[in-house]
Amino acid sequence: MSDAATAAAAPVLMYAKSWCPYCEQARELLKGKGVAVQEIDIETQPGQREDMIRRCGQYTVPQIFIGERHVGGWDELYALDAAGGLDPLLRQR
Repeated sequence: MSDAATAAAAPVLMYAKSWCPYCEQARELLKGKGVAVQEIDIETQPGQREDMIRRCGQYTVPQIFIGERHVGGWDELYALDAAGGLDPLLRQR
């Protein structure tokens, strides 16, 4: 599947902070795959932090969702990609 086709598949949402190095690593990995990420900065939108905690039970960023599936943070995203599971997940609707 081409990068354009991957980017058009499952939407990706990431709760993040602008200065977070793990968020930046996640941005770069997803950008390298041609994925458009809807990003919610929990510092500029403080109410969204509570939404993130409610959705996944985690307090740290990044927290990444592909479609409705909570992937986790940077470590989980990286491990999923290394195991070959990220691209198929990005293609799902």
